[in-house]
Amino acid sequence: MAFEEKRAWALGLIAVLGYAVYAVVVLSRTDGRPLTEVPYIGAALWTIGLGIVAGIVSGVWFGIAASNEGLQVDERDREIGRFGDHVGQSFVVIGGVSAMALAMAEAAHFWIANVLYLCFVLSAVLGSAAKVVAYRRGMP
Repeated sequence: MAFEEKRAWALGLIAVLGYAVYAVVVLSRTDGRPLTEVPYIGAALWTIGLGIVAGIVSGVWFGIAASNEGLQVDERDREIGRFGDHVGQSFVVIGGVSAMALAMAEAAHFWIANVLYLCFVLSAVLGSAAKVVAYRRGMP
């Protein structure tokens, strides 16, 4: 398995696990209150921050593990990387438009923040999945 494919797997998994932890923490704090009144900012900052650190650590770890093989990135790796990034960016745009629509509708900050976080996670997962599929089956 190529170094970049391993990173794609790791980043997709980190995104899913981080958001799952965030959702469990926020939902466990409801105590019968509406979701818009649940404290979510600390949980969001911690899970996002830990996700960033986990992504960096996994990249370093895979880099060290692959140092004997060399980290040669060829044209195919660059093309797959661009393809996955372009596929994943669609959810960044969807998140931005959704957050703007929620702000215009004067929705609670909770919903705006959560739609952005969810779309960032979906962007990472979809981009990683596109890269893994491209490595396994070839470019479309």
